[in-house]
Amino acid sequence: MDTLAHDTPTLVSRDAWRDARLALLAREKELTRLHDQVARERRALPWVRVDTPYTFDTPQGTRTLTDLFDGRRQLMVQHFMFAPGWEQGCKSCSFTADHHAGALLHLAQRDLTLVAVSRAPLADIEAFRRRMGWTFPWVSSFGTSFNHDFGVNFSQEEMSRGAVDYNYTRQPFPHEEAPGISVFVRDDDGQVFHTYSRYGRGVEAMMHTYALLDLTPYGRNEDALDYPMAWVRHHDRYDTAAPVAAGGCCAAKP
Repeated sequence: MDTLAHDTPTLVSRDAWRDARLALLAREKELTRLHDQVARERRALPWVRVDTPYTFDTPQGTRTLTDLFDGRRQLMVQHFMFAPGWEQGCKSCSFTADHHAGALLHLAQRDLTLVAVSRAPLADIEAFRRRMGWTFPWVSSFGTSFNHDFGVNFSQEEMSRGAVDYNYTRQPFPHEEAPGISVFVRDDDGQVFHTYSRYGRGVEAMMHTYALLDLTPYGRNEDALDYPMAWVRHHDRYDTAAPVAAGGCCAAKP
């Protein structure tokens, strides 16, 4: 385990602590109100009809994007970084996926299906799923443009130009795969619409471990690391994982 870096704490009386806590509470309430306002603006975004007839390989056979809704009106996709030829899925995407199990039943009660999508062939996904012990829906987009169309896969030609379109900006990116979340809705006629996508640190919405760490004195304790998630391992590798090389990335091939 990494040594936790921290400053010497300021020690005060209980009354002084309460005053400081109340000042912070006012800021927290501001953030909560801002969060609620942004959520309302997010729900008010326009929609885009999805006309491409995407298909996916699943343990139940070939399925369309509409099929992935599983009878519900809303679909959320975790763009799970697992490319053809990789021996295992991205460790940071795996960290994200570790949070899904407890949420699935509750999300279904609010008319939302959560599915992970990766470009790796289904057989590779299923082998890795068995190793990790996951049960959430996870399908393969192998051979389709789905991941590229939703901004989480880049061709060698795009990367050779020195920058790709990721997270709504043109930027250098060192790998063919990137993390993201996309949201879709379907109407009574079965038409599917894309309503929202987020990338980069936006995927932290699926990582409540970070929300809990942010409540503690040591926080995420990532400032001295080569990159923020360098400490993360596949959940079956924490005891035996070798140190992460400097300059590594969650998108790097295992």
